[in-house]
Amino acid sequence: MKRSKRFEALEARPVNQDGFVVEWPEVGLIAMGSPNDPIPSIKIQNGRVVEMDGVPRDKFDFIDQFIADYAIDVTVAEKSMAMGDEEIAKLLVDVNVSRDEIVKVFRGLTAAKIVAVLNTMNVVEMMMALQKMRARKRPSNQCHITNVADNPVLIAADAAEASMRGFDEMETTVAVVRYAPFNALSMLIGGQTGRRGTLIQCALEEATELQLGMRGITAYAETISVYGTENVFVDGDDTPWSKAFLASAYASRGLKMRFTSGTGAEVQMGYAEGKSMLYLEVRCIMITRGAGVQGLQNGSVSCIGVPAAVPSGIRAVLAENLTTTMLDLEVASSNDQTFTHSDIRRTARTLMQMLPGTDFICSGYSGVPNYDNMFAGSNWDVDDYDDWNILQRDLKIDGGLRPAAEEDVIAVRNKAARALQAVYRELGFPTITDEEVEAATYAHGSKDMPARNIVEDLKAAQEMMSRGITGIDVVKALSKAGFQDLAENVLNLLKQRVSGDYLHTSAILDSNFHVVSAVNDANDYRGPGTGYRMSDERWNEIKTIRQALNPSDFDV
Repeated sequence: MKRSKRFEALEARPVNQDGFVVEWPEVGLIAMGSPNDPIPSIKIQNGRVVEMDGVPRDKFDFIDQFIADYAIDVTVAEKSMAMGDEEIAKLLVDVNVSRDEIVKVFRGLTAAKIVAVLNTMNVVEMMMALQKMRARKRPSNQCHITNVADNPVLIAADAAEASMRGFDEMETTVAVVRYAPFNALSMLIGGQTGRRGTLIQCALEEATELQLGMRGITAYAETISVYGTENVFVDGDDTPWSKAFLASAYASRGLKMRFTSGTGAEVQMGYAEGKSMLYLEVRCIMITRGAGVQGLQNGSVSCIGVPAAVPSGIRAVLAENLTTTMLDLEVASSNDQTFTHSDIRRTARTLMQMLPGTDFICSGYSGVPNYDNMFAGSNWDVDDYDDWNILQRDLKIDGGLRPAAEEDVIAVRNKAARALQAVYRELGFPTITDEEVEAATYAHGSKDMPARNIVEDLKAAQEMMSRGITGIDVVKALSKAGFQDLAENVLNLLKQRVSGDYLHTSAILDSNFHVVSAVNDANDYRGPGTGYRMSDERWNEIKTIRQALNPSDFDV
């Protein structure tokens, strides 16, 4: 068959390297509007939910039971459930209806009813709602800092650059599990070098993650996963109650934490029960609310390839982010794992959260080149900094980042590497050479770094745990080495564990270690001229990109 040259050219486009599938409701390969989703209903007797979405209480699985007992406000449920789907949707986009009024309505809705409301809305309407429903007024951003070699010097330098560029939270993980204490230590020092008050986490199995947090090396966690079907929970030896107990363990030690979930997880694990991805995800969000956790990382996250392959999948991702805010939770709205070969698709997917703003637009913008990203690669990485900053400038939106001058980046990377070098020396860890400091100062990624003695590093990382080294030891080492400002920064971060104020919904710290959260910076959007409006100072920061010509550069 003779081919059309136009179709040959189209087939060579990057988007056609992506995978797409026809909807298959029986196995859950449908993003929204599955014919198998339950019909919304609720029955309450003596202050107790006895039927929910067509299922009587004696037939509840443990997710149904947890949601019915802890996530639904029975005092408003019958009134909320009696409202029409479109009626509730119109409240969401009506600028004359406050966020608080809508939160009260959604406290009484079942998962099926929430999905029915979302099925009436297009993406523009969802974005309008998200702008109003975000818990904290000011949007923010989070990044990944990792590398394939677990090189601690590079992690410190990359963390310093990322925090200086505006990320309020930073997450690391490891290539080799036993490197975790060193990665966390590097992030702590680097984060406080780039900007005072930056929060960091180390994503690991929960026992080590909690231990690092209790010692004051990390400040928050978000990798505690919840799922929308009972079989997936059982596979992980978990229940909603065990997850809630774990959440309380973090919170009682002054550690900020949120759960993680995302559309497509149950399909990927083979237990979707024929329901839509969004319906199962709404159950996850309701579990999170019922557990009393301050927030949720969702937006499909590492399962993004699944909803992205079916019709309306990216719309469903936006819908799950919106649902999180409607249930009055902090949302870290993903935009992290790569899912497409198309620059157009990855940008379109991000604009759903970037334009209205979320608490954390990305829950994993890669603050390293993607070849170094141990979270399987991100939708955005360091090579996209200029694109992101120019998008902010083009549209006058706050995406949480700021332009940075080359000389400032070099200086902050060097300081972080030198500070880590000094802490290693003071704590008796393997030497960080001046050659390594120099390489990390100017490196693009781990390919530019000299190799370290991995065996000695791993021994020392284990020693760090066995010696019981804490954040206070880091403070002392920094102070003794002459990095008094960084010592004070780490100490101020540790003080937050005592006050517990950053356990509030959507909490971050500003550069003076003041908590900014949904309590003292509540989103009050009610239409044009209200809600978050960037200050002149912030707008000037966003406008000032190095690529822009300035009249003063020319003789006139």
